[in-house]
Amino acid sequence: MGRVGRVGKVGQTPAIAVTIYSRPGCHLCDDMKAVVLRTVERTGVDVQIEEIDISTDANLEARYGTEIPVLLLDGRKAAKYRISDLELARLLRARLDEARDSRA
Repeated sequence: MGRVGRVGKVGQTPAIAVTIYSRPGCHLCDDMKAVVLRTVERTGVDVQIEEIDISTDANLEARYGTEIPVLLLDGRKAAKYRISDLELARLLRARLDEARDSRA
């Protein structure tokens, strides 16, 4: 259904699942993918990235339609259309803090 890859410092902390709902030819989708990759590279956060093409699934097309790209962190909607590097870094740090607190 989509491309999956792991980026960051593997083994350091549990990976954050990053899902990007997109479609081919979507410039905002390309921008969001670039922000995700750049931010993960800069922060070193361990993530599992999955890109899902909504144009291959009628249910996803109906659900997201023109609201793409949509970014989910661990299954929770984090952004749609655009996100800045700084905002994504903040969200990733907050997600890591939540994971650490739940293990304590």
